[in-house]
Amino acid sequence: MNAYTAVTRASYLAYLRDRTSVIFTFAFPLVFLIVFGMIFQGQAVDGGLSYINYIAPGVLSWGIGNAALFGVAFTLMHWRRDDLLRLIWRTPTPLPTVLGARYAVALGTGLVQAVLFTAVALAAFGLHLSGSWPLALPVLVFGITAFAALGLVVGTLANTPEAVAAIANCVMVPMAFLSGAFYPIDLMPGWLQGLSRALPLRYFDEGVTDAVGGRGGIAMPFLDCAALTGFTLVFALIAAKTFRWSNRN
Repeated sequence: MNAYTAVTRASYLAYLRDRTSVIFTFAFPLVFLIVFGMIFQGQAVDGGLSYINYIAPGVLSWGIGNAALFGVAFTLMHWRRDDLLRLIWRTPTPLPTVLGARYAVALGTGLVQAVLFTAVALAAFGLHLSGSWPLALPVLVFGITAFAALGLVVGTLANTPEAVAAIANCVMVPMAFLSGAFYPIDLMPGWLQGLSRALPLRYFDEGVTDAVGGRGGIAMPFLDCAALTGFTLVFALIAAKTFRWSNRN
């Protein structure tokens, strides 16, 4: 526990010192919110849901997932490239403790993102929170966990910062549109709607949207959490199978 606390504190301090990453993490989703909010203000999507209540959860889910993936992937890539993982392997501190500390950073960052983003959406664009909005909290936790696990896969495959950025962007940018986060999924062709069911962001987005907008009943966010748990297990298994202690392996 002492080792976990120390590593978590060090990880948070290292993250806060990287001001570019901090600004990008919190400002980037807000830029999308402002752009979409100004363009579609006052409009509604099919089913009567206001556009802000549709797009805000989508942008929030994408921004949080993006930050979790990039943060974990960059950290793992740097640790392996700089041979820090080999040093960790020779210490009494087990690797799960170190990775757990980085997960705590991703979780804390994502929850702060959610609070800041929601406050801006409420104040500036009239986001309406239904009485079921607390159900978004478990969805956020499971969503962050799934994308952090995906970050482990990307960080294991990539050997350079450029490779991390290329792989992560190839994953996250198409997913933003194919999952329904930025574009109503009902307007897509049937085969694309089917394909979107293989994307974790769809369940992350739908879980947050259902909770915030009171859509689909109380059970729906928990079904989305179950789907995100499945993605987490798959990504964790892939990361475990492909894990490397050093680029020299």
